[in-house]
Amino acid sequence: MTALVPDDPDDYASTLNELKQHVHDARFQAQRAANTELLKLYRRIGPAILNRQAQQAWGSKVLERLAADLRAEFPTMKGFSRRNLLYMRSFAGAWTSEDEIVQRSVALLPWGHVIELLSKLDDPELRDWYAAKDTQHGWTRSVLAHQITTRLHERETAAPSNLPAALDGRDSELAQQLTKDPYTLEFLALDSGTTERELGPGFAFVGRQVHFDVGGDDFYVDLLFFHVEQLRYVVIELKTESFDPRHTGQLGFYVALVDGQLRDAKKHLPTVGILLVSDKNDTVVRYALAGTGQPVAVSRYELSIDTQEALPDEKTLVSAFRSELDSSERP
Repeated sequence: MTALVPDDPDDYASTLNELKQHVHDARFQAQRAANTELLKLYRRIGPAILNRQAQQAWGSKVLERLAADLRAEFPTMKGFSRRNLLYMRSFAGAWTSEDEIVQRSVALLPWGHVIELLSKLDDPELRDWYAAKDTQHGWTRSVLAHQITTRLHERETAAPSNLPAALDGRDSELAQQLTKDPYTLEFLALDSGTTERELGPGFAFVGRQVHFDVGGDDFYVDLLFFHVEQLRYVVIELKTESFDPRHTGQLGFYVALVDGQLRDAKKHLPTVGILLVSDKNDTVVRYALAGTGQPVAVSRYELSIDTQEALPDEKTLVSAFRSELDSSERP
C-alpha cells in the first residue's frame, strides 16, 4: 500500500523560507552587479566627452545633440540627458579608472547618490568617506545630501561619558564605540515614511517602555537594546529638554536595574546607558558624569526644523524612534 504524502510536511515552512532567502540574495546580487555595470558605462562615457571637449572644444549645443541622439538610439534607457552627461564627465574626473571605482564603496551606490557626492564635495577623500558611510548605513539620497550639507565628518565623535572610569580598559573602549555625538534624528518618522538607521550595526531591539518591578514600585525604561557583537544590554533614555544633572541619576538607576535583573554576568559585558537630550552644556555634563558610578554617555540629538517647531512629548518621541528602527531594518 502506497504511503500518503502529507500536503503540509513538517519541513515545508523551513524549506520555503530557505528558498525565499536564496531568491532575495540572488536578486540583491543581480541589482548590485547591474548597478556596478551602469557606473562602469558612465565612467566610459565621461572620458570620451572630456577628451572631445579638450580636443575639439565641444560646446553645450554639441552635448545637447549627443544627448538627443543617445536617447533616440536607446529609447528605453534613462540617464542620457545633457545634465547627466555632464555628471558623467565629472565622474570620470573624480575616479580616474574603472578599477578604482570597483574597489571602492562608490561602486555599490545608486547613480543618484554618486551625483550628490560629485555636486557637493570636491575633496576625493571626503567623497570616499561619505560613500563608505552611505554603503554601511544604507542611507537614502536625501539623508546622504543632508549628512554632507551638515558636515557629518566634522561632528561625528564619541559622546561624552564616564565609561573609562566605570569600566575596565578594553571594555570601556568597546562601549565608547557604541556612542556618537550628536545622533542625527532629522529624518525620524514622526509623520512620514522616511527612515534612517541611527544607532549603527549590531543593535537588536529588546523592548520599549520595558517594565521593572522594584519592591512593588513600577519603573519603565524608554528603550532597551542588546548589542549582539559586544554581548551587552544598552539602555537608551530620550529627553525633549536640555540636559539636567538629574537625568544621569535616573539613567544610572535604569542601567543598574537591567544589570541586576536581566544581565547574565557569566555571558554578558556590563550594561551601558545612553542619554539623548535636545541640548547640553558639556561642562555640566562632565561634572554630572563624575558623580555617577554606572557607565553612561550623554549625547545630543538633532531634529529637522519642521519637527522642532512642533516638538513631540517624550512618549511620542520614543514611540517614533522605535518605529524608525523597525522600518529601517533590512532582511
